[in-house]
Amino acid sequence: MIILDYNDKRPIYEQIVDKMQTLIAGGALEPDEKLPSVRSLAVELSINPNTIQRAYSELERSGFIYSVKGRGNFVRADEHLKEKQQRKLLSALEKQLISCKEQGITRENILASVDKVYEEVSNDRD
Repeated sequence: MIILDYNDKRPIYEQIVDKMQTLIAGGALEPDEKLPSVRSLAVELSINPNTIQRAYSELERSGFIYSVKGRGNFVRADEHLKEKQQRKLLSALEKQLISCKEQGITRENILASVDKVYEEVSNDRD
């Protein structure tokens, strides 16, 4: 479910937050679905439970999950979160596209890369 990149400069908790937001916005995690406990996810990822707790706190603060005392954390049912996540991703993509253009990468090369990624993802799901 979550793969950490230890070469990524971002803190581990941010990587977990981003991945969970993607899973929730993409529908891989259903509304009101129970998330793994802090302890079990920490064991699974071989990291400190405080890191998971920080990620869950950030997800709750941003409205992606909610907690029920004594029961755990659950995915929040909110269609606006999906739209918010998509806007965030598109904004990041636009910044990357500007960088690509500034580096002289042609529109055709960018579109070819987009097509390649979509084909690979489609093939992975088959």
